[in-house]
Amino acid sequence: MVDEHTESAGTNSRLGQPDPAPLDRLRGARSSDGGVGKYAGFGVQFAIAVLLFLYAGNWVDQQLGSSPLFLVVGVFVGAGASFYSIYQRLMTDQRDAAQRATERKREGR
Repeated sequence: MVDEHTESAGTNSRLGQPDPAPLDRLRGARSSDGGVGKYAGFGVQFAIAVLLFLYAGNWVDQQLGSSPLFLVVGVFVGAGASFYSIYQRLMTDQRDAAQRATERKREGR
């Protein structure tokens, strides 16, 4: 027999186990899917790529004496490569999430 008070306090009626608190569920979703932690490094990745190509372009400019040309090219190449990499990872994650959702729907039926 399930007590109404217990039911409203957040138990999972199917399993008879208490539901985790909303914050715990949020943390669990983040840790199991990677969530925020997976995407936290995008800014760092972008900055490192831009700086790396900036310094490489500056070095090439010093070697060739072509002042800001390769520095500017390096910044744009670094930013473009970083954006492309981030875009690819986001699209892969979105595709994987859609596949997991489809699989969960099939299992639920």
